[in-house]
Amino acid sequence: MSENQIRVLIIEDEAVLAMDLCDTLEAEGYEVIGMANNGRRALEIYQKNQIDLILCDINIKGEWDGIETINHLLTFRLAPVIYITALADKETRDRAKLTYPAAYLFKPVNTANLNIAIELAIQNFPIREGNNPYKDAAKTTDKDTLSREVILKIEQSIFIKHNYQFVRIDAADILYLEADNTHTTIVTNERKYSIRLTLSMTLHRLAIDKLIRVHRSYALNIRKIKSFNEREVTVETFAIPLGRQYKDEFMRIFQIQ
Repeated sequence: MSENQIRVLIIEDEAVLAMDLCDTLEAEGYEVIGMANNGRRALEIYQKNQIDLILCDINIKGEWDGIETINHLLTFRLAPVIYITALADKETRDRAKLTYPAAYLFKPVNTANLNIAIELAIQNFPIREGNNPYKDAAKTTDKDTLSREVILKIEQSIFIKHNYQFVRIDAADILYLEADNTHTTIVTNERKYSIRLTLSMTLHRLAIDKLIRVHRSYALNIRKIKSFNEREVTVETFAIPLGRQYKDEFMRIFQIQ
């Protein structure tokens, strides 16, 4: 496991749903530290491990429901929270809001929506002075996690924040993107640019239709492809791995219109 891998705690009392969620997260490159079906077990896992993100159902087993459980966890240490639940009533939503969640998702959860919610939760995780009721009780979190990279786009030109200034990159010059969990490197023929965004979020903000994901850690410019086989794609002189779960989408770009 990479030391920069995002570590997740799942709180869900339906075993099949918990396992499906675990498989989905691990396939997307996250590390699931533990799964709990009740609040006390969740707190035990949380106290013994460094957790970067909590995914929590509201209707769970035990004496605490999901919202009460989150209250206990955040009193011990702050972390971004995403509720995943079937409960849509206003009273539950209002109670949940008091724990300052990053997102409130309804079951069944779409993988793409879950990815975006997780990435926004990590990127925007706030600990604002006087605005978080758990601030004084919880340990201070490294403020570096609050930093955000900005991508600006004007027609086919992209400006990214690099070394405290915005640098222009032409979309056509991008060869591929390489991810290292919370960072993504944009590679061109001339140089590399590292930004503090996940790969999915970088692709979302760039919004370039010629960039396609071919691996959980790589996306490439289809106009730069030189050759490919069952296991990898050659972009200029670089060999990019082709992930099994992305192969069908990759092959669709070659279909005759």
